[in-house]
Amino acid sequence: MDLRLEVVILPVSDVDRTKDFYKGLGWREDADIVAGQDLRIVQLTPPGSACSVSFGIGVTTMTPGSQQGLLLVTDDIAAARAELVERGAPVSEVFHGAAGRFHPEEESVRQPGRDPEGQGYQSHAVFSDPDGNGWVLQEITQRLPGR
Repeated sequence: MDLRLEVVILPVSDVDRTKDFYKGLGWREDADIVAGQDLRIVQLTPPGSACSVSFGIGVTTMTPGSQQGLLLVTDDIAAARAELVERGAPVSEVFHGAAGRFHPEEESVRQPGRDPEGQGYQSHAVFSDPDGNGWVLQEITQRLPGR
């Protein structure tokens, strides 16, 4: 049986600010549903992704900004970073080192620049949305077997 991850919930404090931020990054707006003053659901999808993010009012009890380690995969981290920066995202410089993927806040484990051997899964950059929900860009040029 196939199981597909379709939506990840983001805890946010200001729905319109968050919507503007992600739309500014070029993410597609799939829905903005208002069902009274206590329920609003916004859903956006990153370019090329089968998984969306959803946020709003009455969507989650998580603390705004508490969603961390959300992974965006690209085959060209320099180009993806440049485009996100151009669109207003506060993206770190590219770094490598596997530990940085799992603990992006620990800058001491980061080595500057793209992985020198060009290995997939090793080059990263990080950024946060206006509430502090944390994203990791990861370059994958060749998938591991079975992926």
